[in-house]
Amino acid sequence: MASSLKSMLATLLLLAIALPDCQAKSKPSLIGKQAIHHAIGRQANHIEPPKRHKPKFRPGPWMKAHATFYEGGSGTYGGACNYKDVAGEGYGMNTAALSSVLFKNGQTCGACYEIKCADSPQWCKIGQSSLFVTATDHCPPNPSLPNDNGGWCNVPREHFDVAKPVFSQLAEYKAGIIPIHYRRVPCKKQGGIRFTILGNPWFYQVIVWNVKGAGDIVSVQVKGDDKLKWTQMERDWGATWKTSAILLGESLTFRVRASDKRYSTSWHVTPKNWQFGQTYEGKNFN
Repeated sequence: MASSLKSMLATLLLLAIALPDCQAKSKPSLIGKQAIHHAIGRQANHIEPPKRHKPKFRPGPWMKAHATFYEGGSGTYGGACNYKDVAGEGYGMNTAALSSVLFKNGQTCGACYEIKCADSPQWCKIGQSSLFVTATDHCPPNPSLPNDNGGWCNVPREHFDVAKPVFSQLAEYKAGIIPIHYRRVPCKKQGGIRFTILGNPWFYQVIVWNVKGAGDIVSVQVKGDDKLKWTQMERDWGATWKTSAILLGESLTFRVRASDKRYSTSWHVTPKNWQFGQTYEGKNFN
């Protein structure tokens, strides 16, 4: 009897020892789950998202519009975009003032277009296929005149007012106004993006020009090499951007974003002792 009782107690003891081990194998503990979760989380934090490759700016579709011409010298063609001297800045005479629909409150400054005279055999120059122009000015509306008789730049008309030398290559200037076909095209520039710094120690303006690719800029950020962290600038007007952040005494880096969502970062384009009124060259779009 004593021997049977000892055997029974030994069996119960073995079952008591084995049961928790079986439960542990069949159902992980909460601590185990947390350990697995944290391990996965640490691994996920080290996974870098793939870098999206944005293709180069490509020509857009052909659209219909009209064109007129205006007189003036190279110093007057910069206009609402605040380019100081389009000839000296590489834009030449192939510039255009755009109607409000195309100008978009200065957002289109620097954009490049291909234009050609169309559907007007009486006035179009024979053998002249097309010309390339850069948006540098605004053609203001004239509400006192009808859209089809003098109010050429009224909303919602798409219109190009080009320099007279350019117009005369497309058509006889006696025509006054001609129908055209146009499309956005990549801008071709020599050298890097230019940053002209204006203002005073309490208010800064930066004119961004000579931009390749899309040509028009939708965002500008600036960063110093010491105290100034990445700072978003605001569009002042046209191609001019502004900030009240203190830039003086810092080696400046600029990051610009074009309308096609591509970025270009120009690292330390200025020395610490940069001067107002000076122009500095950065990295252009490929």
